[in-house]
Amino acid sequence: MKITGPVRALGAMSGTSLDGIDAAVLVTDGIDITAFGDSDYREYSPAERAVLRSALGRWPEYDVAAATAVIAHGHNAVLAGFDDVDLVGFHGQTLAHDPAGRGTHQAGDGAALAQSLGWPVVWDFRSADVRLGGQGAPLAPFYHFALARWMGADAPLAFLNLGGVGNLTWIDPGHARPEDDGALLAFDTGPANALLDDAMLARRGVARDEGGALAATGHIHDDIVADFLQHPYFFRMPPKSLDRDTFAALARATAPLSDADAAATLTAASAMAVADSLQYCPQAPKTIFVAGGGRHNATLMRMIAAAAGVPVQPVEDAGLDGDMLEAQAFAYLAVRVARGLPTSCRGTTGVQAAVGGGTVSHPTFS
Repeated sequence: MKITGPVRALGAMSGTSLDGIDAAVLVTDGIDITAFGDSDYREYSPAERAVLRSALGRWPEYDVAAATAVIAHGHNAVLAGFDDVDLVGFHGQTLAHDPAGRGTHQAGDGAALAQSLGWPVVWDFRSADVRLGGQGAPLAPFYHFALARWMGADAPLAFLNLGGVGNLTWIDPGHARPEDDGALLAFDTGPANALLDDAMLARRGVARDEGGALAATGHIHDDIVADFLQHPYFFRMPPKSLDRDTFAALARATAPLSDADAAATLTAASAMAVADSLQYCPQAPKTIFVAGGGRHNATLMRMIAAAAGVPVQPVEDAGLDGDMLEAQAFAYLAVRVARGLPTSCRGTTGVQAAVGGGTVSHPTFS
């Protein structure tokens, strides 16, 4: 499809926290943000979440039909509630991510979704980047660059997404394009919510440590956190990315602890991983703006601010919706794919040249 000006793009994101599907409209030409549209959220039921969780770590040759059915049903349910849409950005559900080995696997059929919705769907955003030597993640940084320009930022800043895994985007808004050398540096920081959510589900049958209340009452086992920070990942230069289960050893180390101590220690580990990551930024960001579910965890936010030594604020302080930032990102990236613009570069995924990923599927009408 030919795009010459702003269009209404609908993005959908289902992250590694497995909580549900975010969907949001963004009006954009793939370069500038014109307006933020309506949004919606569909939570996965406990049964659906269990199906998805059972498929984690599986590659396409395994039977992931049950997970794919959950993904298709959930996305159809939430996306069909929108109207006046020009195209859809569909991320799918990451089940496995090993860019140095097997590649990356996002379950979900964008062509089938296009047929059921009746709109063009852009999907499979990560494969081209991985094929060309990139990490395939994170992909939101090009959108973060557009947000920094929309905000009128005049000094380096960072966006931190606290989903299942944490990822940081450092931005120098003085550059004209996101793919310019020095404009962006992005990478996964370490675990954010995934290990803590897993522990809360296993120990107490609840989805999360609401507001960080349990962690606030626990004792941090500094020896476990210190050992965690010796993982080879933290000594690799970015760009770099993680699989959800990279730090399974941290989960095992906290398993003998009381519920409160485990929550406190897992939360501290996530916070210290963020603080450790700042050493790789070309210069300290003026502010870190936080999106994703982790920004609702007051204990985690407090720990990050204390360890980072720079202001840490929810993105709402900049007039943004922290629950929908990643869905908006895939709306933005969908327009870039449709326009033939790059969606990743050396500074974001390590790919050797600016790359445009994604497949565009159009509905067919009989």
